[in-house]
Amino acid sequence: MRMFLAGQWSDAVKSIEVHNPYDKSVVDTVPSATADDVERALAGAAAGAKVMAALPGYKRYQILLKAAQLMEERAADLGRTISQEEGKTLAEGKGEVMRAKETMELSAEEAKRIEGEVLPLDGSSGGAGKFGFTLRVPCGVVAAITPFNFPLNLVTHKVGPALAAGNAVIVKPAGDTPLSALRLVEILLEAGLPPEGIACITGPGKVVGEALVRDARVRKVSFTGSRDVGEHLCSIAGIKRVTMELGSNSPLVVLPDADLQKVADAAVATGYGNAGQVCISTQRVIALGKQYDDLLDLLTPKVKALRVGDQLDPQTQMGPMVREADAVRVEEWINEAKAGGARVLCGGTRRGAVVEPAVVADVKPEMKLSCEELFGPAVAVTRVGSIDEAIALANSTRYGLSAAVFTQNIDHALKFARQVESGNIHINWGTAWRADLMPYGGLKDSGLGKEGPKYAVEEMTETKTVVVHG
Repeated sequence: MRMFLAGQWSDAVKSIEVHNPYDKSVVDTVPSATADDVERALAGAAAGAKVMAALPGYKRYQILLKAAQLMEERAADLGRTISQEEGKTLAEGKGEVMRAKETMELSAEEAKRIEGEVLPLDGSSGGAGKFGFTLRVPCGVVAAITPFNFPLNLVTHKVGPALAAGNAVIVKPAGDTPLSALRLVEILLEAGLPPEGIACITGPGKVVGEALVRDARVRKVSFTGSRDVGEHLCSIAGIKRVTMELGSNSPLVVLPDADLQKVADAAVATGYGNAGQVCISTQRVIALGKQYDDLLDLLTPKVKALRVGDQLDPQTQMGPMVREADAVRVEEWINEAKAGGARVLCGGTRRGAVVEPAVVADVKPEMKLSCEELFGPAVAVTRVGSIDEAIALANSTRYGLSAAVFTQNIDHALKFARQVESGNIHINWGTAWRADLMPYGGLKDSGLGKEGPKYAVEEMTETKTVVVHG
């Protein structure tokens, strides 16, 4: 596929191969952008920002709604593209398309709801006879830097609100998974989006992503990715709006009155989806007392039963990781934990980019499986003696994106919700759950700002105050 910039589909001298993570076959190629390509995209977006700002909200609504309809019509094809380039199972790929379609619908609705407020100026000394109000206006050019693990839905979470707010947007998709973003651009253009309103540049992060973040013409950066890259981008962004959706090592706490069957089901559903490559994947299970051993007895056979392999096989329940190097790292971390005294109850072995889903018991808090972000198909289980110890362990991390607790005790549930340092709290489900309309973002090193179309539009607009002097 070609990249899209300055209103045109463009090639480059060099290209990048997009591989199927399972068998390493070439799915397609995309251009490797140069600094000149980035400059063309920026110049085009700066002009496009004026076009988008002049586009009425209702027209933006119509375009985004039409794009959502086209996505639904092509869901099977888009889902297969996601599976081919990212490694998701076919069911997961199709599910992501339907979520992305809804994200675009939600964004479309927000295009009709951008509003200001009347200011009670006569409530201040000297304000009598004055009339004040606010206007919300587009930022201008939005740079959207997206990760590999949700190559369509996380793109729509940036592109949809940016366009709804009347901005031009430049997408820099992950190098491993650029095809889904390019397909979205095709759909948006077919839906009637002015070509100047969007660009999608493929290429290395240091060439494309850093140049976009540094440039003063970009007034808003929305990034989803690792904590370390996010910190670097913040350091070079300069004076502009920034949203950072970063990493986590999400804890799931199991209290003595928990329904263990529900806990085991939730841990499987939220710990191994997309081969654990979800920023809010359940990574740490923290269990009290007798619940610890009983939970392991329930969880381990469920994880062993997962069918793993070729993501394009309809029977597969968990596909490969996106890169073999990441699979090697996950295997190493599991082996390190085992060498340190942890017990690997199932899984942990690797074939290429496929890691057998693992349950690792007796994990110490200082092990990488517990204190760092794994981003792979393993759940680390740790025993504690009290709810206070569980909350302290849940908080003993620089991350704070999602956390969960299983309990029937309302006092314990509220204690957990109030005291755990996390942007998303789940009671009686796992950590990996998100409604695309809700405010979504982390505390501590898990990020800055909120996503969800309503909240992203707020982040992608600025406020003007107008005072009429009588």
